[in-house]
Amino acid sequence: MDLVRELQARVGEVIGTGEWHAVTQEAINLFADATGDHQWIHVDRERAAAGPFGNTIAHGFMTLALIAGHSAPLDIPGVKMGVNYGLDRVRFITPVPSGGRVRVVSRLESVTEVPGGVQLKQNVTIELEGSERPACVAETLVRLLL
Repeated sequence: MDLVRELQARVGEVIGTGEWHAVTQEAINLFADATGDHQWIHVDRERAAAGPFGNTIAHGFMTLALIAGHSAPLDIPGVKMGVNYGLDRVRFITPVPSGGRVRVVSRLESVTEVPGGVQLKQNVTIELEGSERPACVAETLVRLLL
């Protein structure tokens, strides 16, 4: 399949860098409401100011979820749709403070043919503006259906 060969030639390349995105307290509160996780480090500004991070922070799973909506779109001809297939490894390295800005950078790790399409394994880094260390790193699996 030509598409597989074309994608395999890009293994090791950064295939997308998203735009910087502010993580607001409102978004953190909405995530807390959606998940039922109202731990004070996320939603209690006064208590969090005196806590270990000096501010409220985004939930780790909220940070991870930002991959879906804030990755640079893959514009690959012939792809009908893409679906998340899973994660192989996730690490939450640096907390994202309320008001912090993040962006998603994706590097292609592997390409495998699967029935009806291809599976991409990507090393995704969620960068935190102003931090030497990323907020999160994850190995994601995406299936592109042709």
